[in-house]
This record gives sequence, structure tokens and C-alpha cells, in this order.
Amino acid sequence: MRVASIDIGTNSVLVLIAETTAGGLAPLVDLATITRLGQGVDRTGVLAVDAMDRTARCLSAYADTIASHHVTRIGAVATSAMRDAEGGADFLDRVQEILGTRPEVISGNDEARLTFEGALVGLEMTGPVHVFDVGGGSTEIIAGSAGQDGETASVQRAVSLDIGAVRLTERHLASDPPTKPQLDALVRDVRAVLATAPALTGRPLVGVGGTVTTLAAVMGAVEPYDSKLVHGARLSRGELTSTCERLAATPVEQRKRLPGLDPKRADVIVAGTMLVGELAERAQAAELIVSDRGVRWGLAQKLARR
Repeated sequence: MRVASIDIGTNSVLVLIAETTAGGLAPLVDLATITRLGQGVDRTGVLAVDAMDRTARCLSAYADTIASHHVTRIGAVATSAMRDAEGGADFLDRVQEILGTRPEVISGNDEARLTFEGALVGLEMTGPVHVFDVGGGSTEIIAGSAGQDGETASVQRAVSLDIGAVRLTERHLASDPPTKPQLDALVRDVRAVLATAPALTGRPLVGVGGTVTTLAAVMGAVEPYDSKLVHGARLSRGELTSTCERLAATPVEQRKRLPGLDPKRADVIVAGTMLVGELAERAQAAELIVSDRGVRWGLAQKLARR
């Protein structure tokens, strides 16, 4: 059986087409496209017309790819931008016409649970673990226990926070490169929100999402992107700090030329990196384990079990 799962996020849209095998899911197609659906949502509370058009074009291309792979089951979820913005119902109608299925606008807690299950696939971790997913509009933090090859024994706690790379950039970083007062204001904002979340100490820390995978690609000069070189990579807190300082001091046009950095992510990578650094600091983790999986993998596993 073949399944297709689509994650419509605030910054990017991801699709996974996978074959179910005795050993689990075997990916056939795994794509991510930055469409910035959440453009301006933190300020306006409304989905922008051009952002919806970009996302619809992306989904049309994904629909063609899915059709060519003769998929048995398809599922789609929408996350932070769709939870927060007006105009979502009409856009969901449009997406349903494109995909033939209506995306489910999932809660932050449901997003966290799908993230946890998907993130650990292929990492071969067992026992207690913390997983976080830095998105464009929100960040999910999950404490759970992993079984063999990412099968979850349980999720003890899951929280979704309204901070992400796009939201924080639009809220704080108006200059290019950002000024120290702007960076300081972002850090205060992040710390105030993280103070409301459960403690992160005492467990291995796994990071998910485009910011985290981009950091691994930039640090490793992975160009073009190769998930085999990113998934399972380990980044020290010192590396995170030095990379954050370098990115923050680099104008966006120069960032676009850095090996491993998607130019479409260059304007939000500083805020995302600072958020990742604050999460690692709060966890007092010596290193961050990188996962290039997440919601789409968790959803694909759910589809395969039906």
C-alpha cells in the first residue's frame, strides 16, 4: 500500500509518499516547498491572498505527483497559520478541490503528537526523550518515551507555543541585519514564553523542522540538501551559538548564498536559530539531535495503520 501525507505549515508545505513494508514506511517522495502561508498573520490575523495563491500552486503540483504514484490513501493537515487566521474555510474548500480530500486543521496538541511519532523514525532511540518542532508560527514541545525505531510507548506531555521563525521575525527583526536591541527583544519574548512550558532537562533533545534541518545543512555545508546527511546529525550548543551569531551579523542577501541555506528561508533563519538556541539552553543539552522528519511522517504512519 502507498500513502501520501501533506503538512500545510505556516512557512512551508511538505509531502511524503511512502510504501508500507514489513520494516515500516519506505519513502518514495519527500518534498518541502516554502510558500509562507502565514505571511503577516501575526499582525493581521488574516490569510494573505498571494500567500494562499502560492500555497495552492504548490499543492497542485503535489497533487500531480501523488496521482502519478497511484496512492491508496491520502491525508492532509494544516497547522498554526490555519488555526490563527480568518479566511481559512474558503481556502480549505479550494484545497479540497485540488487534493480531493479536505485538510484537517489540527490542534497544537495533535500537531505535537504527530511530530513526536514522526520525528523519531529512523533515529533508533529508546527511552525518555524531548522533541521540539520549530515551525513558522508555533513551536511544539513534547516529552515522551520512544520504542524501537521511533515507535512511541507514550507521550507524557505536549505543549504548543505561539512562537515560530516567521512570527518572531515579523514581530521583532525589522532591520537587515537585525540590531542588538531587536535581537534582545526577541530573546526576551522567547524566554517569557518558554518560562510557561514544562522543563526540558534530563532527556536527550531532538529537534524537528526547517530551521533545525537548515542549521545542520549550513554547519555541514550540505549542498544540495541530502536527508541522509542531516537526519541524525548532532549539533553542539557551542556550534549553535556561534552559528547564530554568524547568521545574525550577515545581511540577508549574503545569507542567501550560504551553502545549505534555502534562499527563501534566509529572512527568517536568524529568528529560528535564536529560538533553537534558547530551547537548547533551557534544556541544558550538550547537543541537539536533528530529525528531518515530523508531522508528515507521523501522519503517514497513522494512514498506514487504518
